[in-house]
Amino acid sequence: MSSPHPTSTGVDVRNLVVRFGRQLAVDGVTLQIPSGGTVALIGRNGAGKSTTLRVLGGVLPATSGTVFIDGIDALRHPAQARATVGYCPDVGGLIPRATLWEHLELSATMRGLAPDWRARARDLLTAFDLVGAADRITSDFSHGMARRTGVVLAALHRPSVLLLDEPFDGVDPLGVDATMHTISDLVADGSTVVVSTHLLPLAVAACSRAVVLSGGRVVSDGLSAELAGTSGAEVYRSLLT
Repeated sequence: MSSPHPTSTGVDVRNLVVRFGRQLAVDGVTLQIPSGGTVALIGRNGAGKSTTLRVLGGVLPATSGTVFIDGIDALRHPAQARATVGYCPDVGGLIPRATLWEHLELSATMRGLAPDWRARARDLLTAFDLVGAADRITSDFSHGMARRTGVVLAALHRPSVLLLDEPFDGVDPLGVDATMHTISDLVADGSTVVVSTHLLPLAVAACSRAVVLSGGRVVSDGLSAELAGTSGAEVYRSLLT
């Protein structure tokens, strides 16, 4: 499915195609993001954003193309690639009858994290205003709390590649600020960050580069600042027509 490709760090996707039966969900997406780079994937529902992130996160196989994550051929070695990734899916991902702290313990155990993960976890819970929810089962969480929890779990192990699918959806300003800070913190350490969102202003604020998808294809790839403000919103709308 994939072939050797010279790459070292970050995300390197070439001619990614994903089909669900006759439906073409992702149509030849090519995307290179260097270590420390930040990219927002934006577009309408059904544009291929979440499907692309699921492939990068190692939870969905590609039909064809090449995908390298932090220098690892993710299509040939998905488990190895997943170990370098922190992935917050757009829906699901939480065990309903497990508490938030049990989720953190499970993640730390599966990743073989050093005992100091607890200090990192407590810092994240404080930043995301989830300390009081640590011993609650996640089935009781509001949508916004579940979104914040997803970001905390994705960022816990300081991944080389952070993938956030709709992290701002239904999240209050404190949660948005915490997510922005988490992105900045990891980028300062050299992590690559990809954020999928339909919220254009937050995409512009979170990432330096914006990739617009429409019908499973890349229709624009440039500086996010070019899509800022009223004029940027008009440019964005024109790309989707």
